[in-house]
Amino acid sequence: MESNIVLRVKDLSMRYGRNEVLTNVNFEVEKGDYIGIVGPNGSGKTTLIKGLLGLLPCAEGEIEYMEKEKGIQHFGYLPQKILVNDRLFPARVSEIVGIGLIGTKAFPKFIQKEDKEKIERILDRLSILHLKNKRLGDLSGGQQQRVLLARAMVNEPRLLILDEPTSALDPKVREDFYQLIAELNQKEGMTILLVSHDIGSIGKYTKKMMYLDKELVFFGDYERFCKSSDMTAYFGHAAQHQFCWRHTDESDCK
Repeated sequence: MESNIVLRVKDLSMRYGRNEVLTNVNFEVEKGDYIGIVGPNGSGKTTLIKGLLGLLPCAEGEIEYMEKEKGIQHFGYLPQKILVNDRLFPARVSEIVGIGLIGTKAFPKFIQKEDKEKIERILDRLSILHLKNKRLGDLSGGQQQRVLLARAMVNEPRLLILDEPTSALDPKVREDFYQLIAELNQKEGMTILLVSHDIGSIGKYTKKMMYLDKELVFFGDYERFCKSSDMTAYFGHAAQHQFCWRHTDESDCK
């Protein structure tokens, strides 16, 4: 239904100079979706995200956020991040998360009492309230990612966009982070777009898959992907089956 649409992308093409990076992309994001965005290097994943964030203009087509209420922060964004290893890095956790509130404030941009309460609520929600006075450089990689996630979520966005959020994390911490994001989607209904090369892991949690290769090759749920003859023709059956993580028997994908 129209009222469930959070974001609509229509006939989108994007370019760097004369080079077209994405061509004629169409999709809709519904409330409560959890979409894994995958594809080879150079396929246009990051370009799409930059378009959604308004960091790159559309060459053709349009990107439309459906909710127009004044003051609503449409999206929270967790970018690719090189973890901070400098223990002298002065910013503390509460200050980092507070940056997520500053952008929506009129001048003068100060953190007020109610803002501090918001910061503490989101830290508690992500089980890191006990870290609020710690310096970011003193935290582990997984703790840092939770802090940056809190910064993206503190304004209670309609849509959470994550760009390769686990690329610098070890496998155990990566799995914990995916579990956390899945819980935000399943228990709280947060709408999520997750860009990743880690196809096997995200397939365990995301509800839909978007496969880009300079155009929209596939968009839909995993069951449909697994049984799609078009996708078998594109990937080959053995490669396609690697995406079908729910199936223990390769014959199930036929």
